[in-house]
Amino acid sequence: MKERSGATVRTTCPYCGVGCGVLATRLQDGTVRIEGDPDHPANYGRLCSKGSALGETVDLEGRLLHPEIGGTRASWDEALELVASRFSETIAEHGPDSVAFYVSGQLLTEDYYVANKLMKGFIGSANIDTNSRLCMASSVAGHKRAFGEDIVPGTYEDLEEADLLVLVGSNLAWCHPVLFQRVMAARERRPGMKIVVIDPRRTVTGESADLHLALDGDSDAALFNGLLRFLFECGAINRDYIARHTSGFDDALGSASEWTVEAVAGATGLPAREIEDFYSSFAMTDRVVTVYSQGVNQSASGTDKVNAIINCHLATGRIGRPGAGPFSVTGQPNAMGGREVGGLANQLAAHMDLGDPEARAIVGEFWQSDRVAERPGLKAVELFDAVADGRIKALWVMATNPADSLPNADLVEKALADCPFVVVSDVMSETDTTRHANVLLPATAWGEKDGTVTNSERRISRQRPFLPAPGDARHDWWIVNEVARRMGFAEAFPHRSPTEIYREHARLSAFRNDGDRVFSLAEHRDIAAEDYEAMAPVQWPLEDGATGRQFVNGGFTTADGRARMLPVRPPERKMPLDGSFRLNTGRVRDHWHTMTRTGKSPRLSRHIAEPFLQIHPADADAVGLEEAGLARIDSPFGSALLRVFRSDRVARGSLFAPMHWTGQLSSKGRIGAVIRPDTDPVSGQPAAKSAPVTVTPVRAAWYGFAVLRDRPAADADYWALAAAEGGWRLELAGERAPEDWQSYTRALFGMSGEQQILSFVDARSGQRRFAAFEGSRLIGALFVAPEPVPASRNWAAGLLTTVFERPQDRLHTLAGRPGAGEVEEGAIVCSCFGVGFNRIATAIGDGTAATVEEVGECLSAGTNCGSCRGEIQRIIDHAHRQKAG
Repeated sequence: MKERSGATVRTTCPYCGVGCGVLATRLQDGTVRIEGDPDHPANYGRLCSKGSALGETVDLEGRLLHPEIGGTRASWDEALELVASRFSETIAEHGPDSVAFYVSGQLLTEDYYVANKLMKGFIGSANIDTNSRLCMASSVAGHKRAFGEDIVPGTYEDLEEADLLVLVGSNLAWCHPVLFQRVMAARERRPGMKIVVIDPRRTVTGESADLHLALDGDSDAALFNGLLRFLFECGAINRDYIARHTSGFDDALGSASEWTVEAVAGATGLPAREIEDFYSSFAMTDRVVTVYSQGVNQSASGTDKVNAIINCHLATGRIGRPGAGPFSVTGQPNAMGGREVGGLANQLAAHMDLGDPEARAIVGEFWQSDRVAERPGLKAVELFDAVADGRIKALWVMATNPADSLPNADLVEKALADCPFVVVSDVMSETDTTRHANVLLPATAWGEKDGTVTNSERRISRQRPFLPAPGDARHDWWIVNEVARRMGFAEAFPHRSPTEIYREHARLSAFRNDGDRVFSLAEHRDIAAEDYEAMAPVQWPLEDGATGRQFVNGGFTTADGRARMLPVRPPERKMPLDGSFRLNTGRVRDHWHTMTRTGKSPRLSRHIAEPFLQIHPADADAVGLEEAGLARIDSPFGSALLRVFRSDRVARGSLFAPMHWTGQLSSKGRIGAVIRPDTDPVSGQPAAKSAPVTVTPVRAAWYGFAVLRDRPAADADYWALAAAEGGWRLELAGERAPEDWQSYTRALFGMSGEQQILSFVDARSGQRRFAAFEGSRLIGALFVAPEPVPASRNWAAGLLTTVFERPQDRLHTLAGRPGAGEVEEGAIVCSCFGVGFNRIATAIGDGTAATVEEVGECLSAGTNCGSCRGEIQRIIDHAHRQKAG
C-alpha cells in the first residue's frame, strides 16, 4: 500500500453506526491529527470522545504483524495454503456445512462481499454469520416482516425535524453521541420539540427527556400494543394509508385489543398517568420518529418489539415523511453494509432471500456458480453450539472477539479451544479469541483499510488509508480472495482492488432487479477507479428517481406491494426467581466493544477504568454490598467479579454491567460469561438485557491501586488494567494478603535489579504505600488498604510522566493525593479536555459557572462532542439541591 504522509485524508470513523466523517492528517512526527469532517452529512464536523481519540489508537503496540501457524511466524504462502487445504479437506470429508465463517461489522463492505460470496456461492454452505447478529438482527427481521426488505425508511434529518422523538432502548447520548447532539441542537432551535425516553435505566439520555418511561425489562411490546389500541380508539389512525398501503391491520389491532392502559401498567410497571401522557403525545403529534436500538433488539422477543413499533407508524401513516418514521440505529460502523451483501446466515447478497429459489437462481447466475447454498446457515449462538458439539470442524473468525462478546462465553471459549482447526484474521495479536487460533492472519486496521461502509441512514461513505500497512498485514478482502483462489475458485475471485469488488457488488444489486428490491447501487455498476477513490457520501438506493426517504407512497417489496402489520403477543411477564436479579448489559460512554482499540487510549479510560455492577442502594443493602466493594454475579453459565456502584438509576431488582471487559484487561470482567444463550425465535438475536443472576458480596482482605511504567502480570483475585499516560493503572484486591509486600511489589513492578523501594506503613489503619524509581522517573507506585483505596487515581496516573529530580518530591508520591496548591481533578467527566468533577464543582460552587454553557466557556468541558453535558448538568443540579437544602 502506498504510504500517505502530510496530506489530509477524508475517511469515516470506525465506531458506531452514525458513520461520522473524519479528517485524518499524518504529521511529521508520526502522530495523526483527527478532526471531524465539516462536509460529511452524518456529523458536519462533530466527533464524540471516541472519535476524537482515534489518533491515540493507531500505534503498533500489540499488533499482529505476521502470519502465524501454531504460534510460529510463517509466510503468507504457507499460511494461505494451510487454510485453503484444511478447509478443502474438511469439506471433502464432512461436507460444506462442517465449516463456518464468523465475521464482523468492523469489516468493510468489500471484505464482507467476498467472504459471503466464498461461503454461500462456492463452498455451498450458509454457515457465515456476523457479530451484527448480536446487535441488529431483530431489526433486520422486523423490517423484512413488515416491509418485505431490510430498510431503514428515514434519514438523520428526520430526528431533527420531528416534533416528538421517542427513544426506545437507546442511550443515544452515550452510544450515538454525535446524533444525540444533533437532536439537542434541534431542540434548542425548536423548543416545542418533545423527547420521550423508554428505558428501564435512568440514563444520561433519559435525563434530557421531557418524559422518561422506566418500564420493566422486556415489556416494550405491551407498551406499543397498548399504543396501537389507544390510537385506534381516539381516531388517530390514518385509514387511507392503511387501506392503500398495508395488510393485516385487523389482526394487529385484534392482538392489541386487550392492552388497555391498566393492562399495560400491570405489564410494564409504569404509572397509568405516564402511559396516558405518552399515548396522548404520540396520538396528537403528526411528526413522530421512534428510534430504537439494543434495548429493543437484544431480547428473546426482539422482533416482535420491532414490529409492535412499526405497527404504530404504519397505522398512522407516519413513515417516509419528513420528521416521521421508525428508525433503527446500528451499533457498528458497517452493520448495514454487511446486511447489504448478505453477511447474515439467513440472507443472500443484495437483499435477496436465501429461502427464495428464484433469488438463489439470480445470485447463482450472476456469480456463475451452481453451488449456491440452498438453506439458511447457523446463526451466531447456534454456530458456536455446533463448534462445541463437533458439527463444525473448521472455523474462520474475522475481525471480532466471540470469546468475550457472545453469551455463554465460557462455552464459546471452550468450543474454540476444542475445534480441530481455527483461523483468526485480526489486527491484534492477543485477544481471548486469538489465543485459540491454529492460524493467525494479520489484517489491516482502521487508517490502513480501503473501502466503504454504510451507516444507519443507508449512507455509503469511504474509509480511506492514510497509514501504510505495517509488517505483513493485508486487507481482509485480499486474504479471503487468496484462500478462495487456492481452494480452486480463482475465476470467481479475480479482484485486485476494492474498486473491482464494489463495482461487482453494485452490479449484483441491479442484476435482474426490476423494482423487486429497493436496495440498488445501479448508478455505481460501472464506477471508475478514480470515481470510487473520490466518492462522496451517498445514500442508497442509487438509481434514477430514487429519494432518501422510503414508503411515504407505499412501494413495499412484499408480494402484494403492501406493508404487513403483524399481530404481536407480548411474552408473559417473568419475574426473576427468588433471590435473583435481572441483569441488563450495555456500553459505557468512552469505550467500544472489547476495547482492542479504545483500550489503547489513556484518556478514554479516565472516565471509567474498570468493570462495574450498578445496583440500587436498597438492593445493595439487602445483599450486603458496600460502595466500591466487590460483587460476584453468578448464573448457571458462568460468573463475573465486578466493582460495586450503588445508584438509584437502576430499578429495584435490576442490575447493569458493561460489556467491554475481557480476560486481557480484567481478572473476571467478561460479562458474556454470565449471559444465558436465550435467543429470539425469529431473528436468532441473543437476549443480553434480562439475564437472571444472583449477587453476593466478595470480602477482600486487601485492596490496591497501582500505577506502573510497564504492563504488569497482575497477581490478585481481582484486577482491572487500563492504559495511562506513560504506562498503566491497575486496580487490585485479594482474599489473602501477600506474606512479603516488598517481594510482591517488586514482582508487580517487574523489578529485577536492586532499585530501592520507598515505602510507608501505617500499622493502625493497615495502609501501605510503595514507590520505585529509575533515575528521575517512576517505575511504579502501589497503594494498599484494608478498604477500597482512597488514592486520587488520575493524579497518581499523572506521576508516570512526572520528572522527579528532588528526593522530597519522590517521597510525596506516597501521599496518594495532590499536595497543597495542586489541582485534583477527581473523576474525569469530560474526556475530550480531561476536565474532572472537582474542577467543575469548584466552578459551580464559586459562582464562576451556573449553566452547562458557562461551564463550557470557562473550562471547555462539554464543548467538543457534548456526550458529557448530561453529567455536567447532573453536577449543577446536585449543587443546587445542596444549596437549597
